[in-house]
Amino acid sequence: MKRRLPLSIQVLIGLGLGVLAGLALQGAPGFAADYIQPVGTLFLNLVKMLVVPLVFSSIVTGTCGLGDARQAAGIGARTILFYLCTTAVAVTLGLLAGNLFPVGRGLGYALPDAPAEEETVRLADTLLNLVPANPVAALAEGNMLQIIFFAVALGAAILALGGTGEPLYGVFDSLARAMYALTGFVMKLAPVAVFALIAPVVAQLGPQVLLSFLGVVALVYGACLVHVLVGYSAAVWGLGRVSPLRFFRQALPAMVFAFSSASSAGSLPFSMEAAERLGVPHPVRSFILPLGATINMDGTAIYQGVCALFIANAYGLTLSPAQQLTVIVTCTLASIGTAGVPGAGAVMLSMVLQSVGLPVEGVGLVLGIDRVLDMARTTVNITGDLACCVVVSAAERPDKKGPPA
Repeated sequence: MKRRLPLSIQVLIGLGLGVLAGLALQGAPGFAADYIQPVGTLFLNLVKMLVVPLVFSSIVTGTCGLGDARQAAGIGARTILFYLCTTAVAVTLGLLAGNLFPVGRGLGYALPDAPAEEETVRLADTLLNLVPANPVAALAEGNMLQIIFFAVALGAAILALGGTGEPLYGVFDSLARAMYALTGFVMKLAPVAVFALIAPVVAQLGPQVLLSFLGVVALVYGACLVHVLVGYSAAVWGLGRVSPLRFFRQALPAMVFAFSSASSAGSLPFSMEAAERLGVPHPVRSFILPLGATINMDGTAIYQGVCALFIANAYGLTLSPAQQLTVIVTCTLASIGTAGVPGAGAVMLSMVLQSVGLPVEGVGLVLGIDRVLDMARTTVNITGDLACCVVVSAAERPDKKGPPA
C-alpha cells in the first residue's frame, strides 16, 4: 500500500511549482490571472465560507469547555495581554529596523497639495464597536470582533447555567464537529490552491519589479524573521516550556499556507491542527486561535513601522520620537479588529499615516509590493497565534516542569 505524502510536503511542492510556473508566465501575467488565479480564489471562498461558523462554534464550545467562568476569564486575560505586548514589541522592531536602515531617503517624492488630516484611533470607538447591537447582523456581515464577543458571552452564559445549558452546548458542539469535518474536506485541496495563489503573484510582479523596493522588502522580511526566531522562540521556550525546534516543526504547514495565501483566517484550520500536535488542549486552542486571527497582528505591526518610516523618507519628512510613539500606540490599538484577510494591512497603514500627519497617498508607494509583504506578515501573525496557545496552555498547567527534549 502506497503511503501518501504528508500535507505539509504537498503544500511545499505546490508552492515550489507555483513559483516556477509564475516565473515561466512572466510574459503572460494575464493568462495566470485569468486561468490559474480563479482556482485559488475559489479555495479562499470555500475557506471564507467556513470561517464564521467555525469561529463562532469553536469559541462557544471552547469557552464552555474551560470548566468555569474564572478559568475562562483568566485564559482570555492572558491571551489578550500576550497579543498586545507582542504587537507593541513588533511595531517597535519595525521602527528600529527603519531607523537603522533608512530606506527611501533621497527619493524626493513631491508632497500632495492638500496636507493629510490627522486622525487618531479612539479607544472608546474600539470598545463600543466590540459589542454587537444585532448579533445576527454581526454574523451575516462577518464582523469578527463582534462575533467573538457574542460567542464568548454566550459560552460563558451556557457555562453559568450548568446542567440546564447542556442541551444548547450539545448543539454548538455538534456544529463545531461538523465544521471540523467540512474543513478537513476543503483542506485536501490546499496543495492545488497554493499553486494557484502563488503563480499569479510571481507572474505579475517578477523579481525585476521588486528591485526598486528591495530595501523595504528586505527590512520587513528581516524584522519578521527576527521576531519569529528570537521573540517567539524565547516565548515558547521560556514561558511555554516547549522546544523551539519542535514548535516550528509542528507549525510549518500552517506557516507555509499562511505565506502562500496571505490570510490569517484562511490559515485557521492549519493552525488548529498544529496546536493539536503541540499538545494544546481543545478548549484552549478553540478559544485562542479564532481570537488571534482577528486581534493578533504582529507581522502587520512590523510592516506598519517599516512602511511609515519609508514613506516619511520618500517625502523628505522626519518622524519625531513622539510621532514614532504614536505609531506604536496606533498600531497596537488598530490591530484589534483588523480583518485576517489579504490586503487588510494596506487599510490599516492608511490609518497609521493619518495618525502622524503623513500623506495617505504614501500607501501607493508600497501598494505594488503589498502582496509580497502580506505573505511575510501573515506568516508572523499565525505563528504568534500558535506561540500564544503554547504559552497560555503552559500557564494553565503549572505542574509541568521543564521543556521537552
